[in-house]
Amino acid sequence: MVKGLYTAYTGMLNEQHRMDVMTNNLANATTVGFKKEGSTSQAFSDVLAVKLKDSSVGLNVRQPIGINNPGVKIGENYVDYSQGSFRITDNTFDLALAGDGFFAIEFTNKAGETSTKYTRSGDFTLNIDGFLVTNEGDYVLDVNNQRIQMDPLHDVSIQTDGTISQGDRVIARIQVADFEDYDYLHRYGETYFEPIEGAQLMEGSARIYSGYLEMSNIQVVSEMVNMIAITRQYESNQKVIQTIDDTLQRAVNDLGKV
Repeated sequence: MVKGLYTAYTGMLNEQHRMDVMTNNLANATTVGFKKEGSTSQAFSDVLAVKLKDSSVGLNVRQPIGINNPGVKIGENYVDYSQGSFRITDNTFDLALAGDGFFAIEFTNKAGETSTKYTRSGDFTLNIDGFLVTNEGDYVLDVNNQRIQMDPLHDVSIQTDGTISQGDRVIARIQVADFEDYDYLHRYGETYFEPIEGAQLMEGSARIYSGYLEMSNIQVVSEMVNMIAITRQYESNQKVIQTIDDTLQRAVNDLGKV
């Protein structure tokens, strides 16, 4: 195998993966509560290359030929949990979190199975029964992990600590959850996160602001600049393969005539 071909091939695969992550970020640049995703690259472990059963050195001779670096491999993806900018909506049930924490959502999948998911997306509304829900119809939970129901015919006020009131009556307090280590969170869909084994749940310190939405933390200009850089790097690896291919073609066709 020509080492340069494999090295350039792994480089192209890595840049393609980075491009997939980048385009997903750009596609969600206007998604409420979306958190930017990034990717890492890792080098394959160096290997010791040797000649075995090679007639140029003798079929019974094992000759070391040095260290071979097989190129780059796709590393791990990560999520940037930094806070996005706020957009004013003046809608009572549009909620934004300032600080660390997530809204707790009772999520039901297509199979009817229910679990708790966490999100920064606070574009909520009231359903026909007066429950506070997401745009997909999933229920927002209070500090007791219960659904929040209120009278849709009366005015609602929501305090920064999540307390929901109608007149002099306190309805519930919206749960703001957080985790000691975000490495134990797994992205589920566009804006949901679910804890995995080892996640330690705790109370979030974020304040809730009614009438605002936290937008995506994507910086479109930066993403476009990175996209151009990824394209150039992909093209460079592609040119390496083309050059090696031309060299091999000349070696086969021209040197064979000598």
